[in-house]
Amino acid sequence: MNPRTPAVSRRAVTRAAAAASLAALFGATAGTSRAHAATGLGPRTLDVSVSSAALGRSAPVRLILPSSFDTEPGRTYPVLYLLHGAHDDYTSWTRETDIEAFAADRDLIVAMPDAGPTGIPTVWRSGADYEAFQLQEVPALLARDYRASGVRAVAGVSTGGYGAMAHAARHPGMFTAAAAYSGILDTTAPGVPPIFDAIVARENLGFLSVWGNPVLDFPTWRDFDPQARAAGLRGTSLYVSNGSGVIGGTGDLYPEALESALWPSAHSFTGTLALLGIPVTTHFYAGGEHSWAYWKREFAASWPMFARALGLPE
Repeated sequence: MNPRTPAVSRRAVTRAAAAASLAALFGATAGTSRAHAATGLGPRTLDVSVSSAALGRSAPVRLILPSSFDTEPGRTYPVLYLLHGAHDDYTSWTRETDIEAFAADRDLIVAMPDAGPTGIPTVWRSGADYEAFQLQEVPALLARDYRASGVRAVAGVSTGGYGAMAHAARHPGMFTAAAAYSGILDTTAPGVPPIFDAIVARENLGFLSVWGNPVLDFPTWRDFDPQARAAGLRGTSLYVSNGSGVIGGTGDLYPEALESALWPSAHSFTGTLALLGIPVTTHFYAGGEHSWAYWKREFAASWPMFARALGLPE
């Protein structure tokens, strides 16, 4: 990390705490996330606890602020949203990658919002609305208290890769760029609904609690399917990567098998984009595992696309 990078000022933290106190005193506006508290973790990194109406609870988002945040108080910044995968949390990108050092000299805000234990950021049939949390409440917070501009891009791993493409497809124009690294991109493809069921079951959540039965509730499944909503990605810069897993792999069976299971879905998704005439940069590679060792590499490869989309130097 750059030793010249200034620490997040006490003024910034005090301002966030004061905003939380005022919101608690006067009441949060319905449908928005006003009450929050910020905890500094490093020179530019902080965790914000957001009182979310969409989730019915407080939920965290980890932020990395630009080095010039305190020294240029009249400036606004583009935002890169990074989404976590299943059985992980909003701390994964700072834990598994060098994103803090990577962002040190880049004039952007990095936001890593919570998506629950499954990492599936959607409107759950059981009630939680992670889509509204990530796409309405967190952006409103960033614009209000952290000088975020309206320029946004999104990337995610695994179920977060699903979220990145689903968010961008379901809300055309909200993101200038989207990337999925080993994402679940065709949710109604044969064999994919059981993957969702297994993710939910591992977290001891209710069976069919995401979108219901994939047959009886097919319209809902299709509505949240990135492939079915692919036309909404026109005009968005796109990057998709996936390994073949077991075929060409090295023998670590479980993560390779999971990567293999997502291979057809990724190809189906990019095939649909081709039919629609929507450009996408792809990296389909032999072998590989469903793991950060590959996702870190893919993020670095996709960065030039994000830099252009965010108006930043590569």
